[in-house]
Amino acid sequence: MAEPRAMAKLANKKVAIVVTDGFEQVELTEPKKALEAEGALCDVVAPKAGTVKGWNRTDWGMEIAVDVVLAEAEASAYDALVLPGGVMSSDSLRILPEARRLVRSFFTAGKPVASSCHGPWTLIDAGVIEGVTMTSWPTLEQDLVNAGARWKNAPVVFDQGLLTSRTPSDLVAFDAKMIEVFSGQTAEEHTF
Repeated sequence: MAEPRAMAKLANKKVAIVVTDGFEQVELTEPKKALEAEGALCDVVAPKAGTVKGWNRTDWGMEIAVDVVLAEAEASAYDALVLPGGVMSSDSLRILPEARRLVRSFFTAGKPVASSCHGPWTLIDAGVIEGVTMTSWPTLEQDLVNAGARWKNAPVVFDQGLLTSRTPSDLVAFDAKMIEVFSGQTAEEHTF
């Protein structure tokens, strides 16, 4: 007789993944795959309908279907938020009022947020990181410190509902910790 399968850690959880053209491809595809493997329903949210194009290390990558247009996205429809990195995507999102509004609404509602690489640029412009310990792509350190965050050079940092990581090489640790955070299993600051 087969053993019963363990219940998915994120069954019935809905996650918004916010990007635009130029997102770091692996920083969307790998976390999305990890979340869906644990039962989460993931929506790719972007400023435009249709598709967004990833950046695959040194050149354009695959196109990903957009599920929800950013102007129509509401934090109340989701349990968590993911902001993948990518210089172009992050730099474009940070100036969009709709992106800043959505990010702030997740923080106001106390819902968990995960951001990798250059993703924290959007957090800076949303005004949500003062007093938070976090990490990022190394060149963002001074930007984050200037915005009031405490920066750590660690693969993964979790503080005050915000999970951050540095680079695509940290994705295995980031994905594992993201599943813990989004399932409610992590409640205090940790550096990994």
